[in-house]
Amino acid sequence: MAGISCGLVGLPNVGKSTLFNAITKAGAEAANYPFCTIEPNVGVVTVPDERVDYLTEIENPGRKLYATIEYVDIAGLVKGASKGEGRGNQFLENIHHTDCIVHVVRCFEDDQVVHVHGQVDPLDDIETINMELILADMEFADKACQRLQKKAKGQDKVAVAQLEVLQKILKHLEAEQPLRTIELNEDDWGKIRECRFLTVKPTIYVTNVSEDDLPEMNNEYVQRVRSLAEKEGAVVVPICAKIEEEIAQLEEEEAKEFLEDLGLEESGLDRLIKKSYEMLGLITYLTSGEIEVRAWTIPMGTKGPQAAAVIHTDFEKGFIRAEVTPFGAIKDHGSKKAAQEAGLMRVEGKDYVMQDGDVVFFRVSTK
Repeated sequence: MAGISCGLVGLPNVGKSTLFNAITKAGAEAANYPFCTIEPNVGVVTVPDERVDYLTEIENPGRKLYATIEYVDIAGLVKGASKGEGRGNQFLENIHHTDCIVHVVRCFEDDQVVHVHGQVDPLDDIETINMELILADMEFADKACQRLQKKAKGQDKVAVAQLEVLQKILKHLEAEQPLRTIELNEDDWGKIRECRFLTVKPTIYVTNVSEDDLPEMNNEYVQRVRSLAEKEGAVVVPICAKIEEEIAQLEEEEAKEFLEDLGLEESGLDRLIKKSYEMLGLITYLTSGEIEVRAWTIPMGTKGPQAAAVIHTDFEKGFIRAEVTPFGAIKDHGSKKAAQEAGLMRVEGKDYVMQDGDVVFFRVSTK
């Protein structure tokens, strides 16, 4: 499937670029003043997957390839962005091209780090950004309604149906509510499939805390954000961006020791990457053999032929069957061969819905 992209957004100086540096080890500029980031920095990172590591260990292939996800460091948005303030039009367009919003908010006090509003208030920060996204969506919905009204007056049934949905959407936005909280059925969404709304995107709030908040990372600011996220259907991932940037510079074993010393089981970045994957409704299937062990990304609910097409588009048309061995069975028996000898490999047809962790060999016709 096409690359998965998550946009890092937030007010200036909340830690976005510091977090981006840690995610990609790309050295994106991070400075203590607004609008440090103008053009969006892009980094592609691997999705941590112990199953890939285990299969590599027992198969000893020529190479291993993890699933990947893209993070885009979008410049700090400010009040008025929806009207073009602070190069807002460009920044909003960058958000349009992402699949998920990762909204970074500052949840720590530090007199040495300038805050664009002069005080730390994560809910106020969130409201500022959300309001700009809501206003941008309102403008889009209003223009769409105006375009459809003439057709609707002419009894165009499609236009009438679309207008009805867009009017519901506009009313919801006018109540200053993001579209991820609106109640619309699949049929309604289908009527406006071409509309590119910002506030409908899955959202993760990254609460950037100080080193003093480790390992719990659940201070009063974070708790406020959690309460808001619960109402919105968003999720919260607490992270200390400064620490994550330090961890990113360490070798794997050193990083593990450092995390243990901090009382953490895994890095905040690993949790963010996994949560991004989960929020987008994605799962992983695996292929393994002498040449490579590889993780492949597919949407939840994908059937065998469409999953095979991720490897090569011709595989969907030539799909014969999928030989599926659950990863858990392989791990329990110590090898793919042993699991198959125990009768745990299944032969599945075109209607099989792929499951996370399936280890698959596709039989396809090349004619």
